[in-house]
Amino acid sequence: MKTQTISEYNEVITHCKELFKKKTLDYGTAWRILRLPSITDQIFIKAQRIRSIQEKGNQKVNDPIADEFIGIINYCIIALIQLQLQQDERLEIPFDELEPLYDHWANATRGLLENKNHDYGEAWRDMRVSSITDIILMKLYRVKQIEDNSGKTLVSEGIEANYQDMINYAVFCLIKLKDHA
Repeated sequence: MKTQTISEYNEVITHCKELFKKKTLDYGTAWRILRLPSITDQIFIKAQRIRSIQEKGNQKVNDPIADEFIGIINYCIIALIQLQLQQDERLEIPFDELEPLYDHWANATRGLLENKNHDYGEAWRDMRVSSITDIILMKLYRVKQIEDNSGKTLVSEGIEANYQDMINYAVFCLIKLKDHA
C-alpha cells in the first residue's frame, strides 16, 4: 500500500472534518432531524450536480465540484453517525461528542480503502473522475433500493459498506482533482 495514498487520504479527511466542525459550530446538528433516506437524497443531489456539470461541460452556479465531493464525504459520515445513534433522540449533540464518531468512521473507512487498494492495486488512479462519479451514483441507487427494502439484502453489502465506498470514491476524486490542478 502506498504511503502517498494514506497521506493524501488523511489530508482530504482532515479538510472535510474541519469543514464539518465549522458547520457544526455554525448550525448545530440540525441534520439530526433527517431520516436516513433524506441524507441519501442529499448525497444524491450532490452527485447528480457533479454529473450534470461533467456532461454539460460548464456550470452556472460558481460552487466548485470539489466542494460537492466534500459534501458527499461529510453527508456519508453523517449517515453513518445517524445509523450509530439511532437510539439517541437528541437533536443537538456537541462537536466534542461527535468528533470521536467522525474519527471512528473516517478511520474505519480508511482501513477499508487500504484493504481494497491492496487487492485492486490502486486502479482508481487510472480512472476518470467522471467514471468515479458514475460509480458513486450507482452506489446511491443501491442504497436507495436497500432503504426501500427496509434495509434487507439477500447477498449484498449493506448500507454502511455502500456509504463507506462512496466516501472512498469521493476521496479519490478529490485527490485526482488536486493532482490535475
